[in-house]
Amino acid sequence: MIEIANVSKSYGKSLVVDGLSLTLPKGGITSIIGPNGAGKSTLLSMIARLVDPDGGRIAVGGLDVATTRGDLLARHLAVLRQDNHLAMRLTVRDLVTFGRYPYGKGRLGPEDVAQIGRALSYLGLTELADRFLDELSGGQRQRAFVAMVICQDTDYMLFDEPLNNLDIGNAVAMMKLLTRATRELGKTAVVVLHDINFASRYSDHIVAMRDGRLHSQGTPAEMITPEVLRDLYGTAFEVRDIGGHRVAVYYG
Repeated sequence: MIEIANVSKSYGKSLVVDGLSLTLPKGGITSIIGPNGAGKSTLLSMIARLVDPDGGRIAVGGLDVATTRGDLLARHLAVLRQDNHLAMRLTVRDLVTFGRYPYGKGRLGPEDVAQIGRALSYLGLTELADRFLDELSGGQRQRAFVAMVICQDTDYMLFDEPLNNLDIGNAVAMMKLLTRATRELGKTAVVVLHDINFASRYSDHIVAMRDGRLHSQGTPAEMITPEVLRDLYGTAFEVRDIGGHRVAVYYG
């Protein structure tokens, strides 16, 4: 599990995360939802040790994020940020290979080569392995970045708005892929999402944040209700059950 205890973060005079305490369960997909400025991405960055909290403690699988050696933490926790653009011109295989850096520091052994091959195959990228990233569609490129995360072979994976700039078909395919990875590979995925219906459809657990604090958390059935969503976003929603899943429609 991921344990967050009394964590705060400010940028200048702006308090972005305010004394947040929260436990994220091990296994499955946990989605973090909430309005703009709720602190969702900042929280994810602090879990990933990309941003230092001003106070509090975060532990991932029992490892203190602040004090654990970087290469050891990277064997337990992988992250895919929103701004995953690279200045270098890389092939898909080059990118996926980065996932093995915590293990061999750039020196590839037989296990590293095997993991790279498995990740490419798992994401359906084997035939594209030698293509440059700038030659791929947006959906293919995002799959390549997820393959890099899978190749890192960590128990915990963090994704900050992985559906950004994806059309509906590619967004559905991405969430199905993450669901498959958590179930078949035993991974835990924590995903920041803006689309509450994707959170409803694919999450095992949903955390809602507002104003840097925990608003509420629970299963999709507990969270995707007109009352919770109205209080969270400040607008009216209608919620329907379609195909066994809750679908929210806002109408101002």
